[in-house]
Amino acid sequence: MAVLKKIWGSKLWIVMVLAFLLLINWAASLYHTRADLTNEKRFTLSEPTKKLLKKIDGQVSIDVFLKGDFPSGFKKLSASSSDILKEFKEIAGSSLTYQFISPDDVVAGTSEKWGDTLSAEGLIPINLTSQVKEGQQQQFVYPYALVHYQGQIIPVVLYQGKTAIINFQELNSAEAMLEFNFADAIAKAIQKQKPIVGYAIGNGEPSPGEYRAYDLFENVLRPNYRLFTFNPNTQPLIPDEFKVLMVVKPTEGFTDEAKFKLDQYVMNGGKLLLFIDKLNAEMDSLQIKNEVIAYDRNLQLSDLLFKYGVRINPDLVMDLQCDYLPFDVNGNGQFDFLPWNYFPVFESKSNNPINKNLGFVAGKFVNSIDTVEADGIEKTILLSSSANARRIGTPALISGKENVNAPEDAKFKTPNIPVAVLLQGKFTSLFANRLSQSMNDTLQKYQASFMPQCLAPNKLIVVADGDMVLNAVVKGNQPLPMGMNQYTFGSRYEIPFANKQFLQNCLDYLINENNLSDAKSKDYVLRLLNAVKVKEEKTTWQLINIVAPVLLVIIFAFIFQWWRKRKYAH
Repeated sequence: MAVLKKIWGSKLWIVMVLAFLLLINWAASLYHTRADLTNEKRFTLSEPTKKLLKKIDGQVSIDVFLKGDFPSGFKKLSASSSDILKEFKEIAGSSLTYQFISPDDVVAGTSEKWGDTLSAEGLIPINLTSQVKEGQQQQFVYPYALVHYQGQIIPVVLYQGKTAIINFQELNSAEAMLEFNFADAIAKAIQKQKPIVGYAIGNGEPSPGEYRAYDLFENVLRPNYRLFTFNPNTQPLIPDEFKVLMVVKPTEGFTDEAKFKLDQYVMNGGKLLLFIDKLNAEMDSLQIKNEVIAYDRNLQLSDLLFKYGVRINPDLVMDLQCDYLPFDVNGNGQFDFLPWNYFPVFESKSNNPINKNLGFVAGKFVNSIDTVEADGIEKTILLSSSANARRIGTPALISGKENVNAPEDAKFKTPNIPVAVLLQGKFTSLFANRLSQSMNDTLQKYQASFMPQCLAPNKLIVVADGDMVLNAVVKGNQPLPMGMNQYTFGSRYEIPFANKQFLQNCLDYLINENNLSDAKSKDYVLRLLNAVKVKEEKTTWQLINIVAPVLLVIIFAFIFQWWRKRKYAH
């Protein structure tokens, strides 16, 4: 005690306090922690994301284009993006940098604005309509980010709105997806070797060189995967190295030998992603004759899919929630845009990481799907119709004259017709009790053994629409983005469909190399303020938040001065 009194009296305590503070600050720079007090753990990154960020062995830089005078919803999305990236930097350290850029800023070394550059790269802005004091305001918003790593640039979609009007529920969903979207882009950028994806040919599927498959191959598959084609009619066995085999809009029937190869690929752990048109119904035929009869393609895949737990029906889904086509209503050559019920627009139920917070997905002449009994197989409906839909059987006459008159709404009363399903579990082989000698000889020739059932749980996805992942082509063989309607392109009826995002989500889920589904499963509770109450009490809360703290400091200063004068008065 005597030593302490001596130190206190000699004012050495000031030096000791300063040394202690310096020590605390130095320790805090090396070791620190944070507490996330939010109910949804908004600022707590999932373990797969943390592992991913720790694996960065170079320099990742992120440009976010949410800087500007936006409505409150997008200001909040911008702030949430900043919060997430701060958490990323806490883990990645100096390996990660980020900046917010206004689309009106000029790109360094050029005379172009960032907004024009983004549009040229296919990152189309949202023509946003928001309410201001003067009325409605329209402005272009680029809800995108670019992840840069060793010369690669990976785009990130931060908001997938379904309409031009701000939707707070969609903005809230976009905030919940920020961690996954940024982490997924970083994972794609830093991966040492791209996973292998197979693409089936030989049964009338669109080839890699066709304009209608340009977006599929050039903007989804080739940038993100090592792509190989496989012909089940001529090649022996599907390689195990294929993480996924895609079958997109076949038009010719599959032989038993071809189905056997698909079946054994699944039994050995291979994943199938099928986009199937069971019926032959094409817009080209409709444009020539103004009517077309939809008939069964006879693809011979029904028994294989039935064994796995799903059936694609020989019918067409018509929906009041649909896209538009131009029609000559009065027969005088003056065209008006009318709903075309054969082009249904699907809204997901967000019941799986594949369709979580997904925008509208456009379909063309879509078949319905039924799930059937299959032991140990779990079925998850990924896409389904609205509450106002119907099925029409085949042969079905589709006529351009149908939309001259309004549809009979009373017929559209079947809700939630499934059109895309995820199957998961231990599949049983279609050929378990019917293996032919030629099939067995083929297996022995390549030193493979017949698998009657999957050894481990597997998964595959079946979508009853082959056009969903193809793109339209306009004059001059100019391909449009996947899901874009060539007839409404550039008009006020144009809708930003999420077909490409749905396809990418399917591939990510099936491949699942980084196990980022935990980051995608987050849910944020939407807590909206009462706009009327905010306006009425704005001044009160400004006084409480700004004036009250200043008054407290002043009052404390007066009390402290009064106490000192009283203490040292004598």
